[in-house]
Amino acid sequence: MDIVFIRGLRIETIIGIHDWEKHARRPLILDLEMASDIARAAATDRIADALDYDAVTRRLVHTVSENRFELVETLAEHCAALLREEFGIPWLRLTLNKPGAVGEGVDVGVVIERGERSANKAVGVQPSDASR
Repeated sequence: MDIVFIRGLRIETIIGIHDWEKHARRPLILDLEMASDIARAAATDRIADALDYDAVTRRLVHTVSENRFELVETLAEHCAALLREEFGIPWLRLTLNKPGAVGEGVDVGVVIERGERSANKAVGVQPSDASR
């Protein structure tokens, strides 16, 4: 499995359960690892054959900044489902960090994995074949 990653994506949004959080934009930091077979893109050198991380980034920025959620868990699930569906991503790990949520200098958040991690299984090779 190959991985395309995006790290340190900072998006301003309104998120939180407290009244004061529902009226002020605050930053969230997203890190993503996404399964992608990069062989075809490497062979053709064409963006059409790659997982377009710019398109993924733009979609996340739009979704996170234009919607309101109370919990980081809900937002993380929403983003993971959206990316898997719209970009055909078989597996991803998403880290969502809400800096300063419980005090200055304290980061909190969630890390979720969704989908099948071993999406690029070898064809025709059974575990018993490898041990012979």
